Amino acid sequence: MSQKFTKNLLTVFTVMIVLLLASPIVFAAEVIPVADASAKATFAVGAMIAAGLAIAIGAVGAGMGIGNAASGACQAVGRNPGVQGKIMMTMLVGMAMAESIAIYALVVSLVLLFANPYVSYFLG
Repeated sequence: MSQKFTKNLLTVFTVMIVLLLASPIVFAAEVIPVADASAKATFAVGAMIAAGLAIAIGAVGAGMGIGNAASGACQAVGRNPGVQGKIMMTMLVGMAMAESIAIYALVVSLVLLFANPYVSYFLG
């Protein structure tokens, strides 16, 4: 159990370090001139990468939450089969809450791709 926890903790810290190291690159740029066509392409590629990261991190979090809920429910039903109905209902509600995180990540990635509020700031 502690090896799995250590692996998950190491993964979380690695992702946090990568994001912290990448953030100065994002915030270092001032307003990019509109006349530069490569700036538009760079901004579009950056938005695509950000959208991909948003949905990836959201999906991983939701998957881990749903897996934990299913695992706990299976163990609980195995210990006490008489309360299977209550356990299943609680598990389904928990899974729906975890899945909503993935839906929020999808919304964020779609906003970054199609209705990006930073277009006017970076591209004039």
